[in-house]
Parts: sequence; structure tokens; C-alpha cells
Amino acid sequence: MTTPDPATIDDFRPTHVVPPDGLPAWETPDPSRPTVPLDALLPVQLVERLGDWGRVVCANGWAAWVDGRLLVAVPQPPSAEGGSLTRTADPRPLLALVEQALTRYRSAVEDLAAGRLDGASFRGITRGQRMGVIVDGESLWLYDAEHERWAYTDGRRLSTYAVADEPAVAPKRNGGVPGRARTGVVRAPDDHEPTRLVPGVTDEPGDR
Repeated sequence: MTTPDPATIDDFRPTHVVPPDGLPAWETPDPSRPTVPLDALLPVQLVERLGDWGRVVCANGWAAWVDGRLLVAVPQPPSAEGGSLTRTADPRPLLALVEQALTRYRSAVEDLAAGRLDGASFRGITRGQRMGVIVDGESLWLYDAEHERWAYTDGRRLSTYAVADEPAVAPKRNGGVPGRARTGVVRAPDDHEPTRLVPGVTDEPGDR
């Protein structure tokens, strides 16, 4: 954790709380630099996003990096009636990505069945594709391959349901490609709103 900032303490306004099972924390956005974990239901202020990572500040001014996908948002005043959904809450962009992936896969299957592709070509075209959709009435679960998470929506708002791994090594600000720490562990937080930044903080590249 970083040294407390008195100015931050004076301006502290929680935007999220830690999930009921607590949350691992890191000194930097790097899985190899763990620090003291955050207690369950601890109020925090999300002040920065960097890929999967979120930098949070506690009421006493201590700050750390956490898996920003798992933070539970503090309820905010409702948006004006008729207003559009926010970028992070709107399920339509992810729906469109899943539909595009399914269309590409179906096209490859049709080419394979018609003899326009052989088995090796089919495997090459479909290699790396991942998609997932579960529909149960108004409830919909979508797999977000870019962020390796399952997201849930009831048609109105999109929120993280479970993640497959620790947050990826933070993307380099010069555009370098990060690696990803693999654990194979799926962590499913309680139902909650998607993460939001405090007003005036700009999203980092790669943040949805």
C-alpha cells in the first residue's frame, strides 16, 4: 500500500465496497507484488483503472491495486429518466461481440460441411475463439473473452458475475502487450453493479 495522502482522506467518498469474502491487494498492478488483503465489505474509492486492475483508496488514505472487476459498486443516484445506459453497464456491445463470434463460427462450420474447408483449415480458423451464452427468461450470462469473465444482465445493466483468473499484468502505457497470471480459479462475487470511476477520472486504454 502507498503512503496516506491527507488530501485524499479529506475528499474520501466511497464508490465501492470490497466483496463479502475480502479481496487480495497488490502494491502495484502486478500479481507478483502482493500486499495486505482488504477486509470484507470495506468501503473504498476507485480512483484509477488500468485494464483489469483498479487502484482504490481507503478512508484512512491507504491505497492499493485490486482486481477492479470484483469491486461492489455503492448505489448511485438514478440517472435522469430517459437517459442512455453508461458505457460499462450497457449489455449491447458485449452482445454484439458474441453475435459476431457466433456468426464467424457458423460460417466456418458451413464451409466445412460444404467441403470448402478441410479439418486443418477449420481448426486454424476457429483456434482461439471463445464464446458463451446462457439465456433463462430475462436473465442472460455472456462470456467476455477479452476480459476473461462471465457477465450477467437482466436486459438493463451488465455486471461481472465471475472471473477466470487474477487480473492481467497491467498493460504498459506505451502500448506494450501484457502477460497474464494463470491460476485457473473462478471467483464469483455477489450480484452487484459494474465498477465505476469517480467523476473526473479518465478511463485507461483497455478499460471497458
